[in-house]
Amino acid sequence: MTRQMVMVGFLQAQNCTNLPSSWRHPESRTDATSADFYAEIGRVLEAGKFHMSFFDDRFAMPDRYGGDHSHTVEYGIRCVKMDPVVTMMAMGLATNRMGIASTGSTTYFEPFDVARTFATADLMLNGRVGWNVVTSVNDGEAQNMGREEHLEHDARYDRADEFMEVVLGHWDSWDDDALIIDKKSGRFADPKKVRRLDHKGKFFKSRGPFTVPRSPQGHPVIIQAGASGRGKRFAGRWGEVIFASAHTTEFAKQAYKSFKEEAASFNRDPEQMFICLGVMCVAGATKSEAEDKMAAIEKLPLEIDALSLLAEGLNFDFATKGMDEPMTDKELASLTGMLTIRDHVIKISGNPNPTVRDFLKHNNRGQTHGSIVGGPKEIADYLEDKFVNRGCDGFVVAATHVPGAYADFVKHVIPELQKRGLYHKDYAGTTLRQNLGLPMPKIGDWKR
Repeated sequence: MTRQMVMVGFLQAQNCTNLPSSWRHPESRTDATSADFYAEIGRVLEAGKFHMSFFDDRFAMPDRYGGDHSHTVEYGIRCVKMDPVVTMMAMGLATNRMGIASTGSTTYFEPFDVARTFATADLMLNGRVGWNVVTSVNDGEAQNMGREEHLEHDARYDRADEFMEVVLGHWDSWDDDALIIDKKSGRFADPKKVRRLDHKGKFFKSRGPFTVPRSPQGHPVIIQAGASGRGKRFAGRWGEVIFASAHTTEFAKQAYKSFKEEAASFNRDPEQMFICLGVMCVAGATKSEAEDKMAAIEKLPLEIDALSLLAEGLNFDFATKGMDEPMTDKELASLTGMLTIRDHVIKISGNPNPTVRDFLKHNNRGQTHGSIVGGPKEIADYLEDKFVNRGCDGFVVAATHVPGAYADFVKHVIPELQKRGLYHKDYAGTTLRQNLGLPMPKIGDWKR
């Protein structure tokens, strides 16, 4: 079969899309605290045969800028952050074939809890669930979860590696055929096919036996977005769907090759890992129509949106710096969280000590620059270039507003991709693994 794109919808359980100004758009739904809000988005994405939608998450509203949350609340900068597993279920119950994924932190949860929550959700949605594995970002999250500061970058991944071993160990506790459910004999399950984990490691102890049987797809699909050197090693070991970013095809090809090599280094089949590039598209019936839409969208963002999200993402209070004041070496070294933002800004700006203005100019957090604007041909050309040249296996599509931006993408872009033979016309199966072309995981397969 000809290689085809994987398509993922990017969501957050909040008052806006990942573009914080999206709630101001005239066509945006404003009832993001309702189940129907997520149900409608799910139906739109499923009509476009999206393989999956996923919910990003944080444990704190952005309050790192100026050490205060007032601006976040006043301007609606991701100030609402509901539990993404619950909203995932609302979307999942309104759809039938599309996969649904949610974020779960390895830094602030216990492995047994995450294993049980996602295994249960996978059963409830008949094998359509994915788990977006994160190590969380900043001190605000740490303080909400009972700690003073966030763990150091590499230490978070060391903890996360063991976290994965415990979760997957529990998910392997039940054989696929452990359930008997024979009323006549009175036997519910075969005890020889249900095991205790008895894990005792550096970070965790977890006994078992696990309390949730396997789902129709074995266990949830593992999603990851590690971009640093340590993050890529983690993704190479565990990730089945990888979220990545790249501003040029050449950079995308380098990152793609790097991820695949990491997978191979862990004796994994690189073709069973899907690298999906983040894109924000503004689509219309014609390029001119799309440009008119973009002109209206560009009026929505505020400078405070970008400053607040930069402070959140890099765990640094940019309010302490003048806009054109260079960051010191010490300050750059102190940044934590999404370190690829720092590295990208230094590389693209050509300035080893970038200013706050450099960070705003060369990063799209809270902003619209970098959006792909066009009619069916222009957007499909862009996506095809990245895909055919092995810069990715698919895309994580972000929306400028909902549900309209997704509806436009489904109406204008999806048919063009299908016409070119780059995208499927229907789901291949009923589980997320079947639709992605991933095999059913065997017990203990992750140990390799």
